[in-house]
Amino acid sequence: MAGNTKKTAKGSGTKVTRITAGETKKAEKPVKPVAVKAASAKTADKKTRGAAKPFVATGNYFKGAWYELKQVRWPTRRATWGLTGAIIVFTAVIAVIILLLDALFKYLFELMLG
Repeated sequence: MAGNTKKTAKGSGTKVTRITAGETKKAEKPVKPVAVKAASAKTADKKTRGAAKPFVATGNYFKGAWYELKQVRWPTRRATWGLTGAIIVFTAVIAVIILLLDALFKYLFELMLG
């Protein structure tokens, strides 16, 4: 069923709007692409002269890294401890499984050698 369908119930005069999965009531506005200006080689040279290029690049790297770190949604202390506990339990379970498999294979190997 594609699209919204409006039906009027017999005798009641009320409108029933049926919406199928994945549809929204309001039409979404299309996203306009953002134009990015390409810097020419001359413009880049004017901004960074000679020996300053590595320092400017390093500074830009740290500015970008700081910007990305500010966007991170950090977990709460409770969530961090919960995830740490889950990792410890998972590691213990895997270690027990590996030890049991090792003992089983050792036993089977000794049976074959007699």
